[in-house]
Amino acid sequence: MKKGSDLSVKIEKLQFPSTGIGYAEDKTIYVKNAFPGQTVTGRVKRKKEDYAELKLISVDERADYEIETPCSHFGVCGGCSSQSIPYEKQLEFLSEEVKELFREANVDTGEYLGIQGSPNQWEYRNKMEFTFGDEAKGEPLSLGMHMRGKSFGILTVDECKLVDEDYRKIIRLTADYFREKDLPYYRIMKAEGYLRHLVIRKAQNTGEILVNLVTTTQIDFDLSEYVKLLRNQSYKGNLVSIIHTENNSKSDAVIPEKVNVLFGKDYIRETLLGLQFNISPFSFFQTNTKGAESLYSIVKEFMGDSEEKIVFDLYCGTGTIGQIVAPNAKKVIGIELIEEAVEAARENAKLNGLNNCEFIAGDVAEIIKTVKVKPDIIILDPPRTGVHPKALDYVIKFNAPEIIYVSCNPKTLVNDLGVLTEKGYKVIKTKVKDMFPNTPHVETVVKMSRIEK
Repeated sequence: MKKGSDLSVKIEKLQFPSTGIGYAEDKTIYVKNAFPGQTVTGRVKRKKEDYAELKLISVDERADYEIETPCSHFGVCGGCSSQSIPYEKQLEFLSEEVKELFREANVDTGEYLGIQGSPNQWEYRNKMEFTFGDEAKGEPLSLGMHMRGKSFGILTVDECKLVDEDYRKIIRLTADYFREKDLPYYRIMKAEGYLRHLVIRKAQNTGEILVNLVTTTQIDFDLSEYVKLLRNQSYKGNLVSIIHTENNSKSDAVIPEKVNVLFGKDYIRETLLGLQFNISPFSFFQTNTKGAESLYSIVKEFMGDSEEKIVFDLYCGTGTIGQIVAPNAKKVIGIELIEEAVEAARENAKLNGLNNCEFIAGDVAEIIKTVKVKPDIIILDPPRTGVHPKALDYVIKFNAPEIIYVSCNPKTLVNDLGVLTEKGYKVIKTKVKDMFPNTPHVETVVKMSRIEK
């Protein structure tokens, strides 16, 4: 076995995130997006004394539980990884992967409440970011997702099953229109071109649709015909916003250097558990609306009787969790680094008539030094990297009787839980929540209590 060579291996078990494990030549072999029972071929991308990592090339023998996939793009598109796995089996795998991370970290799950699936396995996403490009050099313009195993190939995903027909219609219209206009897509290495991304947001409960076309300013193109084309279509939802984002950054991310409203307003409104939220083109909002309702219901359930309690919502984003638990709290204080998110949180709290919410902009590690009141419950909902060690120190110093940790990355979760356990907290219960069917990602909610000395 040497780096760059191909190797066939039988997958025997899984570890998070959806990484298959097999054995060959006295080494443990890791293959991302491979599942137990499959025999796969992969290319050796890393080789160490006792293990090797393979890049999946093909599934040579399917597992006996696999099913036919409903999406024509599966296997070529880099979006989904587990469409061929029955949904109940996906949940079983995710649950076991998370429990194994707890075991490996020697962290107790407390009462393990299992995994709760998403209300919808298909058409659940309320936001998608698509990229302009081509499948191969010289091919027609495409608009969609990065192709699996290719650095630059883009596949038009106008049959994608993670979104509904309104998204698929807008992708087709946009790809066909700009293909006809023969406009160049942006090439990152050369920093040349015009078309960059198409971002679509659709509120699942209200049906409001926002379309955001992202381009450079290298070509001065009149978009009025494109706007008219989109507006003249019929949708299941209601098109309320078309915006044009100018982005000349060399980064592949959507960076709003200038935003032009071409039609309607610059946000959509969504309802969540009876509350209303205005969602701007760039604000964070859980990508699975129905799943978010059940995720936040778990948080409320873990809080229990909390009407006389002060709740800190750290990494609060646009304040969604804080506002949902506010009716069950004496006061909610939300802290978030991004100023625009905090402004949105304040506006949304006003929209919902919540006068017991305060949202503060700044680094969690710095702001919590200055907060005078003491929390009864701390809700942690950090980014994938987990809670910054400095911030975790201050969380511990607050000595809150209860902590509810909502994590989108169980790897960093178990690390932080280990620290909290060492500092006098005990895990009471754990529940896994699937928010992203057909992918390796999962949310985990943990309730901790301070151990009485």
